[in-house]
Amino acid sequence: MKKLFTRVLLVLVLGGGVYASYKYFQQLPQKQLAVATTKVRKGDVVVRAYARGELRAVRSVTLTAPNLFSTVQVTKLAPLGSLAKDKDLIVEFDDSERRSQLEETLLEVEQIDEQTKKSQADLSMRENQDQVELLKARYSVRRAELEVKRNELLAEIDAKKNILNLEESRRRLQQLESDIKSRRDQAQAELAVLREKRNKSLIDVARERQRIAQCKVLAPITGLVAIKQNRGGMMMFGQQAPDIREGDTVQPGTQVADVLDLSELEVAAKVGELDRANLREGQDVNIQLDAVPEKIFHGKIKAMSGTATSNPFGGDPGKKFEVVFSVDMKELMGGLGATPEQIRRVMETAERNAKKAPATSAFPAGMMMSGMPGGFPGGAMPGGAVIMQGGGGMPGGMQGGGMPGGAMPGAMAGGGFPGGGGMPGGQQGGAGGGRQGGGAGMSDEQRRAMFQSMLDRLPEPVKKELQKMIGKKSIGDLSNEERQKVFAKMRELMGGGQGGSGGPGGPGGGIGFRAPGGGRQGGAGGPNAAVAEDPRKEPPMTQDDKDRANAKLPLPPEEDSQLDILLRPGLLADVQIIVEKVSDAIHIPNQAVFEKDGKTFVYVHNGARFEERFIKPAKRSESVLIVGEGLKPGEVIALSDPLKKKETDKKDQKTAAPGKGMGATPGGGTGGGGRPK
Repeated sequence: MKKLFTRVLLVLVLGGGVYASYKYFQQLPQKQLAVATTKVRKGDVVVRAYARGELRAVRSVTLTAPNLFSTVQVTKLAPLGSLAKDKDLIVEFDDSERRSQLEETLLEVEQIDEQTKKSQADLSMRENQDQVELLKARYSVRRAELEVKRNELLAEIDAKKNILNLEESRRRLQQLESDIKSRRDQAQAELAVLREKRNKSLIDVARERQRIAQCKVLAPITGLVAIKQNRGGMMMFGQQAPDIREGDTVQPGTQVADVLDLSELEVAAKVGELDRANLREGQDVNIQLDAVPEKIFHGKIKAMSGTATSNPFGGDPGKKFEVVFSVDMKELMGGLGATPEQIRRVMETAERNAKKAPATSAFPAGMMMSGMPGGFPGGAMPGGAVIMQGGGGMPGGMQGGGMPGGAMPGAMAGGGFPGGGGMPGGQQGGAGGGRQGGGAGMSDEQRRAMFQSMLDRLPEPVKKELQKMIGKKSIGDLSNEERQKVFAKMRELMGGGQGGSGGPGGPGGGIGFRAPGGGRQGGAGGPNAAVAEDPRKEPPMTQDDKDRANAKLPLPPEEDSQLDILLRPGLLADVQIIVEKVSDAIHIPNQAVFEKDGKTFVYVHNGARFEERFIKPAKRSESVLIVGEGLKPGEVIALSDPLKKKETDKKDQKTAAPGKGMGATPGGGTGGGGRPK
């Protein structure tokens, strides 16, 4: 009996324990909170902002295909990833068509020279004949005058005949002189036309030589060579364009390659709107490269964009602000194991490149057209100077602005203005001659402004010397004689050629000085101008011409040690921005903050439920909010909206299908085998 009682008691105890456990686990979800929570904390807060960006070069130069007015085909191209030194050959284009056109243009110049020689010989022969006829006519007049002196001894009718003979001889002499002058003017005009044709051909020769020079594009700075993609053909959506290779044909102006300066790097990233409000230039940042995860490098905020942009095709469609972070290059290279000698070489390279190319952060990439030496295509000679012979060019560097042989209505042959001579800067006067460097039809104020602008563009030593000659006067207030002296002194100081001699109307030709950049200015003037030099003779080689002649392709990456290349652009990096340090502050996660009607509030846990409580924010970032008023340390707040979750659960319970043996619904409603909420 005692054993039975013991067994029954044991069964009851076990049953009671099972029942109690069942009840406990049945009531356990009701005691637990349905949303994630956190406690309000108080302490020192370091407000940080985080961004992820990529490493890029501070300076880069985009090299483009020149306009050769023919097929632009790549014949030589630097290897992808090679390290190009300054003045190394990056890309060379086929110049066979341009050389053929140059030969044709030179042949035209020779033909015009032969025609000019023939016209000058015919003019010389005709002038000799005219001198003989003129001498005979003058002799006839003199003989008639002597016969008239005998009229006192002759009969009246014979005296009348002598007078008529004298008048007829004088009229014949006057007519002959007029005919000779007309024939001379006509011959001079024909020679002027030939000279202008020659000048036009010489401009074409200079242009073709410049285009040939543009066929070799050199590296303006030391850096890594990045070859562009060839997007000239038809491309389907999603198709990958191939890189430009030797033998490809590209369009003029196509970007062929980039030269990236690796001696100075920066990190480009994007930040959100809340972080952008707390950032300012000069703030310290910590940079951690994915390629070197064990080291942290220091930098500063270098620049920030004023407007937000978005990438609709990317994973994040939200608008963000672009921020550029500078990197301490010495620390970066030292952390990568560079030697002091390597660091010194890289710093020297950065200093040289900074003088030759602008920073990409301040100027858009591709702004420098290094494929166009000296300025614009089809015009500027190496160094920026322009050969302007006859007519046409714009002063100071761009060629081909006017039309040879009289650009404007009423202009004389040679490109001069009506009754006026050459423009300052090298544009020459024509057969009409006129006032040298004056510009007919201009007001006094315009003339003063023109000459003052010309004086301001001169080199400083020349400007000081001319200022001594002018004194306190303005160059536009000088007389023609004083101005001629100033121009003569300017030609002497600049070391340039003289302008051509004038035609019948006065002294033609321009001031014709040598521009500081190189090419000689000052071409043909009036009809008596000297014949220009042989166009087949190669012009003196400038420093740029020598660099092109001696330029070689950089070594491929596998043949070059590339000791100075420690990092390459495009590497990803995490950036931690230290915004501010606040001591003894009450702070909560930014995830727990909500807004309604323009007010900020949180959900505070009060026993079995959550209640809304409005707070006053003191400072806010993307991750942390510092609370000014409304919360106390230790209080529990929700990280999501608990009321919204309950409403969602009720909707899920209504839509759930009832029935025993069914599992729990996604919303947490109780089915046959589901756990109660």
